Amino acid sequence: MAQLTCGYRNSSDRMVIVRCVGPDEFFLERVVFPFELLSFLAPPESQVQIWTHGLGGPELRESIQVEELCVDEPEALSQAPISGIAGALPEWQRAS
Repeated sequence: MAQLTCGYRNSSDRMVIVRCVGPDEFFLERVVFPFELLSFLAPPESQVQIWTHGLGGPELRESIQVEELCVDEPEALSQAPISGIAGALPEWQRAS
């Protein structure tokens, strides 16, 4: 099964749980601490959920298609001028 190289940066000040569910019973769950970067492999068409813990229990913070977290974008980077590379990168990967 083909896998995408993905990354998620927790930009919040709270610990989150990253849960990735994909085809063929693919499942990945990791704790990501504040400002930590999680790199992982996942099959295309997987769904990534970001969970946090609130006063009432677990809360779904956001749901993302795995393709949006893909870091394998050689075409976008090779065709972008040096000054435009930051615009070709996903927001989580840009320098703050």
